[in-house]
Amino acid sequence: MQLTKDQVVCLPVLQSTVNSKAQPGTSGKADFTTVETTTGQGEETSMRTVSFGSAPTVTPDVPLSGATSSQYQPTESGQELKKEQKDSLGRKTNLDFQQYVFINQMCYHLALPWYSKYFPYLVLIHTIILIVSSNFWFKYPKTCSKIEHFVSILGKCFESPWTTKALSETACEDSEENKQRLTGAQSLPKYVSTSSDEGSPSASTPMITKSGFKFSADKPMIEVPSVTILDKKDGEQAKALFEKVRKFRAHVEDSDLIYKLYVGQTVIKTVKFIFILCYTANFVNTISFEHICNPKVEHLIGYTQFECTHNMAYMLKKLLISYISLICVYGFICLYTLFWLFRIPLKEYSFEKVREESSFSDIPDVKNDFAFLLHMVDQYDQLYSKRFGVFLSEVSENKLREISLNHEWTFEKLRQHVSRNAQDKQELHLFMLSGVPDAVFDLTDLDVLKLELIPEAKIPAKISQMTNLQELHLYHCPAKVEQTAFSFLRDHLRCLHVKFTDVAEIPAWVYLLKNLRELYLIGNLNSENNKMIGLESLRELRHLKILHVKSNLTKIPPNITDVAPHLTKLVIHNDGTKLVVLNSLKKMTNVAELELQNCELERIPHAIFSLSNLQELDLKSNSIRTIEEIISFQHLKRLTCLKLWHNKIVNIPSSITHIKNLESLYLSNNKLESLPAAVFSLQKLRCLDVSYNSIALIPVEIGLLQNLQHFHITGNKVDVLPNQLFKCVKLRTLSLGQNCITSIPDKVSQLVQLTHLELKGNCLDRLPATLGQCQLLRKSGLVVEDHLFDALPSEVKEVLNQDTSIPFANGI
Repeated sequence: MQLTKDQVVCLPVLQSTVNSKAQPGTSGKADFTTVETTTGQGEETSMRTVSFGSAPTVTPDVPLSGATSSQYQPTESGQELKKEQKDSLGRKTNLDFQQYVFINQMCYHLALPWYSKYFPYLVLIHTIILIVSSNFWFKYPKTCSKIEHFVSILGKCFESPWTTKALSETACEDSEENKQRLTGAQSLPKYVSTSSDEGSPSASTPMITKSGFKFSADKPMIEVPSVTILDKKDGEQAKALFEKVRKFRAHVEDSDLIYKLYVGQTVIKTVKFIFILCYTANFVNTISFEHICNPKVEHLIGYTQFECTHNMAYMLKKLLISYISLICVYGFICLYTLFWLFRIPLKEYSFEKVREESSFSDIPDVKNDFAFLLHMVDQYDQLYSKRFGVFLSEVSENKLREISLNHEWTFEKLRQHVSRNAQDKQELHLFMLSGVPDAVFDLTDLDVLKLELIPEAKIPAKISQMTNLQELHLYHCPAKVEQTAFSFLRDHLRCLHVKFTDVAEIPAWVYLLKNLRELYLIGNLNSENNKMIGLESLRELRHLKILHVKSNLTKIPPNITDVAPHLTKLVIHNDGTKLVVLNSLKKMTNVAELELQNCELERIPHAIFSLSNLQELDLKSNSIRTIEEIISFQHLKRLTCLKLWHNKIVNIPSSITHIKNLESLYLSNNKLESLPAAVFSLQKLRCLDVSYNSIALIPVEIGLLQNLQHFHITGNKVDVLPNQLFKCVKLRTLSLGQNCITSIPDKVSQLVQLTHLELKGNCLDRLPATLGQCQLLRKSGLVVEDHLFDALPSEVKEVLNQDTSIPFANGI
């Protein structure tokens, strides 16, 4: 409202009184008379009149009285008139009202300085600019969401019950270890380093157990239950907060947009402050109450110069001084902000003080926008960032997980999950948990422990209670162990299975288990990573007997030969990747069992012929077409088992007869069409498997295999069984299924040790009644169609249905 009334009032500057007296008769001279009238109340008023010639006029400045006569009073003597004019209060002008309005507007624009006219609007513009520059970073789309999210997470972290618990434990630890921390601040790192010996351990578990029990024992107060054990809802909320903080950090820490925007706006505000202060200080003196105006409109007004007054001058001057004061305060804040911005690197934030004051020594330092936001919070209250740091600590998160895990997985619940495996051993399999429950290590009679997809698994010293534990499975579980736990595993563990995606998942302590007998490695070990596998550490496994590698190797890692002197079994299962380099096999002179499965081998590797102690060779699922090199096996005097199944072999060379000690020959799932007589010259042969080929005839020479106990020819084209087959009286297993056999000779009764007979899938119309004379054969071992079994005589069925489990077991 004040701005709308801003105006100037101007009066003309008249000619000197001397000039006006020197020309009394000129036409421009005005006669002044004063008329005194009395109002109806008896008050006297004066009326000034200006007469030009004989026509009197009333000036706008003269007040009129409606109660007085319009007639002039008769003039007195000239002496009295001069005295009255001399005593007049003002100079008379000859301007009317419209001319005054006109000249006021002209002089408002011409005589008044621009700063006096536009100062309020400048203040408004400056204020808007400062407001925008102060809040643009908070409203900018790419920053406001981050800031709002940060404030939301910060509030939740501050109020989380888990924060209270973590800081309470820290306070408890401080009260117990205050002296040690004051004398040497390295006590905590030192403890971590000792427990992390051998490169695998974690200090978090003992710290949680220790501080938890001490806290509950020393502080039996009302808040202890809520601090010691979180309820399920609070625990889930804390877990969600950890995940939110982790994702927010990954999202915000990648850029420094908020920092740059804040620096930019602060610089703009500072420059704006300096600019406003400079020009405002210069113009503050231009605001004046009186101004001289020369409008150059003498042809309209009759005067050349006017003297004007600005009615808001004094108020604007005071407002300007107040505005400068406020701007100075604002500017000093901007200058301090600039000093704060560049005094320390705000794109880096260290939790060193928090680490020193708490047990969370792993709180990471942050950078970029995340660090800047935390610095901003510190300007408000440093307690916020301290509480926020709890949710950046992996130790804190692991503590939360362990508390929730131990609360959920009690000893009774774990006992229900213990089962008996195929080896009649007590086994516990834990899958996709956040950690290993403490109650697991109270199962002292456990033989096998399987941990699968537990990325934060930690094995504490309590594992030393599990005296029966000899087998451990770690499937995608890079477990960490404490020193005491490692010592126990090093001395007692016999079998270890490690399944991994990357070789880095194999714990370093695995290669230091000196009493380990069996090691199974299942994962990606391609040729690019062979040098990174770290198998050179296998030399510490001085008692390793069995090494099983299931991977995608293109060559056998040469470092496997470090365990060659004591390795007795080597198994390599490839995923179809061609294994081309096998020279390192020559150094494994003590290997008794060798398996090279699914390695895309096309021939039998020559390096195998150097393994003089080899007893069993398995080349399953390769691409072998010919086995002419089999003659070289004659130098392997101890070779008793040869498995060439699931290949593409089309014939068996007669040189196989030179492997005189061969007891088991597996040639199933090949492309054989016949069996050469040389096979039946292997007098020590006990097991012959030629299933799923294209064999149409069983040679009569099969009767020469007097030691044959297991004969499998399922899935071929055999239609007739030679009588010589039944001279193999030691046969226990005879698989003849899925052939074209039309009848079974009665001489089957000669197989008195037969326990398993497979006949299903043939063209039989009946079974011989002499089956009842096979003393060890029972219905469970007879694989045949139901209608054929039902067609047997009742006495034969009665014999086959007898329960003679003990002789049957002895026969097996």
